[in-house]
Amino acid sequence: MEPQSQNLKTIPLLSLGRFHISEEYGFLLPNPLKELPDHYRPWMEIANKLPHLIESHQLQAQVDKMPLLTCQFLQSYREQRLAHLVLSFITMGYVWQKGETQPKEVLPRNLALPFVEVSRNLGIPPILVHADLVLTNWTTRDPERNLDVIFSFPGEESLRGFILVTVLVEKAAVPGIKALVQAVNAILQPSQNSLLQALQRLRLCIQDITRTLGQMHDYVDPDIFYAVIRIFLSGWKDNPAMPVGLIYEGVSPEPLKYSGGSAAQSTVLHAFDEFLGICHSKESADFLHRMREYMPPSHKAFIEEIHSTPSLRDHILSSGNGQLLTAYNQCVEALAELRSYHITVVTKYLITAATKAKGRRPNYVPGPPLALEERGTGGTVVLSFLKSVRDKTLEAILHQSD
Repeated sequence: MEPQSQNLKTIPLLSLGRFHISEEYGFLLPNPLKELPDHYRPWMEIANKLPHLIESHQLQAQVDKMPLLTCQFLQSYREQRLAHLVLSFITMGYVWQKGETQPKEVLPRNLALPFVEVSRNLGIPPILVHADLVLTNWTTRDPERNLDVIFSFPGEESLRGFILVTVLVEKAAVPGIKALVQAVNAILQPSQNSLLQALQRLRLCIQDITRTLGQMHDYVDPDIFYAVIRIFLSGWKDNPAMPVGLIYEGVSPEPLKYSGGSAAQSTVLHAFDEFLGICHSKESADFLHRMREYMPPSHKAFIEEIHSTPSLRDHILSSGNGQLLTAYNQCVEALAELRSYHITVVTKYLITAATKAKGRRPNYVPGPPLALEERGTGGTVVLSFLKSVRDKTLEAILHQSD
């Protein structure tokens, strides 16, 4: 066994800083910017009035008059993240202003060119992603540091609740991300006490994430989410409303296909799955791996780094330590419970809301996206995907005889 432990010690210890992950905010961008340099005022003037421009059907005309601006005056990483947020919000509003029956199939060059340019600089696709909607779209407004969003779509109060509860979920995940780092390092430089403590912290964190997710019920109206908000999170891949994709004028003569926003674009559960050694079905795993392309590259690299570290499951089984085995299984059970709870939330906001929407005439603009009726905005057949992911999580439970 001695040569193996020598090998382990040559692997550098895991740290959050290497992957631009905040010790305080996790994957959230710490204190996001709210203003771009003055050169980009035409973008900001539109983005700040998006709900009104969409509801009054003026957005497309405003965008068509927008000057073509270069991204060369975006000096910092944080300015680039804000620019991506601004352009992604304008893009979603532009495409879906008239609803799913009349989507815009061409993104004009004055929007497409800078959006693709800043996307390439950041290494994320030119569409609204979780890193925009949630990680970069939060601020504190007053001396009490109450949370608020920076940009919005129609359905404002429920959308604000949806975004900010998700921000709180990301914040609740921070102790778990730190526990995961502690645990990996407790395997690389073996310390059973440190590993046990880290696993116990991870379980408590996953339970706290589940509780935090429950705040959706307090702040998000299911009918508004389904009929108003969802369309603006929908993409142009695996979406029957836009079967060929979207033409980015001046970028490519062929339409491009990108998935809409999805909770699967959050790095948190990917990191937990890799650490705990959860193996998903091929179909689910393929989708989850595709969603990693929608994350900031440093966050994706963090998941890959965890994947490359020694197996936690093998370490626990070879240790013969019953306390570690129990603590690991409690993490897996807590993760399965989080996924079960997520299923109940999705059922309420998607399946039940869809049934109710069918029973009445739409009185919202632009109306519920029927093409995505049983699908998440990322394009999956959502309940079967979530149940498969939950069931595969439970299959990871360890038995001493394993």
